[in-house]
Amino acid sequence: MKVLVLAGSPHKNGTSNTLLKEFVKGAASVGKEVEIIDLAHTDIHPCLGCDACGMGGDCVQKDQGNEILNKILESDALIFVSPVYYYNVSAQLKTAIDRFYAKTMQITDKNLKAGVIMTAWNNDDWTYGAIDKYFDILFDYMHFKNAGRIYGKGCGTVSMMPRKYGEEAYKLGKEI
Repeated sequence: MKVLVLAGSPHKNGTSNTLLKEFVKGAASVGKEVEIIDLAHTDIHPCLGCDACGMGGDCVQKDQGNEILNKILESDALIFVSPVYYYNVSAQLKTAIDRFYAKTMQITDKNLKAGVIMTAWNNDDWTYGAIDKYFDILFDYMHFKNAGRIYGKGCGTVSMMPRKYGEEAYKLGKEI
């Protein structure tokens, strides 16, 4: 199984990427191939809304966006990883998601498994409400099969992150 990760944190050793490392260990333990796209350090621009792609072709932008879309089409599963910024995914991840537009039809036809790993400083029950709804709608629209979601609360720094989230990420990697 080929798993593509869209990692939206600008912090290579931050909390969401720490959980991503555990996810990769879990996936590797059962022989899954994982590729990580570090969106914070990738040349990808926001969707222009020009509709030149017609939701089924290449984007007109000359960046790495089309390469990312093609990698999605070559994958069996997709994982979204991000810290919570102002009660949503990071701008880096949102930019990549918006670029799905160019290949919407092909991506939806794949019925990919998809999962989410996110971390937030907050340790409350409402921080992830809007985010969870966002992923519900995105998964439904894109025909993604929900493989699991990890919403790490109280993860402001790696040292304060509860151990259980690393265990959950490892398990998600094995089970996706």
